[in-house]
Amino acid sequence: MPAIRVPWRPTTPRLMAVNVVALLGLVGWYLFSGRGAGLLPQDSWGPWQEKRVHDWSVWVRVNSWSDAAEADGHYGKAEDFTLKAYGTSATATTAMEGVRFTLAPDGELTVDGPRAS
Repeated sequence: MPAIRVPWRPTTPRLMAVNVVALLGLVGWYLFSGRGAGLLPQDSWGPWQEKRVHDWSVWVRVNSWSDAAEADGHYGKAEDFTLKAYGTSATATTAMEGVRFTLAPDGELTVDGPRAS
């Protein structure tokens, strides 16, 4: 019995357009939801703002294009940490004093633990 052959047809332009739109939508969602904030240009980040917490100096900046924030914290030269809240909150606990820093994607910094105020 002979095999039935179906002639090959190239992908239609309409199907290609749907694929391109779906791919662009997925990339846009990834970047602007905060998950891909590391891929956004430096110009999309706001200025660093200092927030003093006890003896800690914490610098925070927020991305204006997506739901993301970054923070750098320093306790003199003794200890430092970096938080990257890309779409979800990020947390760091310090080794010296046990202070827990939580950074929200909107740039809000909260502090818990001994001597946190």
